[in-house]
Amino acid sequence: MPLRLNPTFAAELQQATGTSGASDAQATAASGAGTAAGRTLYGGWVSSGSPTMAEIMAGAGLDWLLIDMEHTPNSLEAVLHQLYAVSAYPTTPVVRVPVADATIIKQVLDLGAQNILVPMVSTRAEAEAVAAAAQYPPAGVRGVGSALARSARWNRVPDYLTEAAAHVSVFVQIETRTGVENAAAIASTPGIDGVFVGPSDLAASMGHLGQQTHPEVVAAVRSVLAEVRAAGTFAGVNAFDPDTARAYAEAGAQFILVGADVAIVARGAEKLAADFIGN
Repeated sequence: MPLRLNPTFAAELQQATGTSGASDAQATAASGAGTAAGRTLYGGWVSSGSPTMAEIMAGAGLDWLLIDMEHTPNSLEAVLHQLYAVSAYPTTPVVRVPVADATIIKQVLDLGAQNILVPMVSTRAEAEAVAAAAQYPPAGVRGVGSALARSARWNRVPDYLTEAAAHVSVFVQIETRTGVENAAAIASTPGIDGVFVGPSDLAASMGHLGQQTHPEVVAAVRSVLAEVRAAGTFAGVNAFDPDTARAYAEAGAQFILVGADVAIVARGAEKLAADFIGN
């Protein structure tokens, strides 16, 4: 029985923002995606490794979720279970792989993740390697195993091999001073749909460890957002502080992570203890 995959995150962004940055095939897939035009898409981290927590986050009304493999206990199997849990809800999952490794990218895509975020990309050459890892030959080097994988629903998605690029969106993360300097080149790399700024590691790279809202860091983030947008590529950022998140949205950020499952639980549990036990 032929099956149809969901629109990619790049397609959702194009539908929501009314801007370019996705391929023609992705734009076609975005029709009827149901997001309002001209607005930023807000999302949350899933860092617990729990399918239950992933489902709770998925049903909260956020536009997108980031299932993280870089700073969490997530294995491939754990990510698969979280993709299952999220699939019943109208939110778009993005999986952050732990490193820019072609084998890991292949495995995560084969799990059925349609959207990936790759951390610590600081040069155009690194971005080109990421793009190649996410595409089949001749455009890239992704290994062919769709008949065995959830990505093509075990060959139930018609023409998956020839149309796979339309079913996958690729985002890279700028987190270093070098990455800021190369933002335009990274954003203009063929096969890269969006650039996401990580202020925490960027602050550390700039000598301001733990100071994500230091004026120099904020200026660097805003510079990246402007250069990425100018390249016709989607631009996003991580910002847990509400005022900072809104300021970045006004500065042109089209997708923003504004909270994390583990942080929400931690702060909620602390408040519960304070309310009933005190300091």
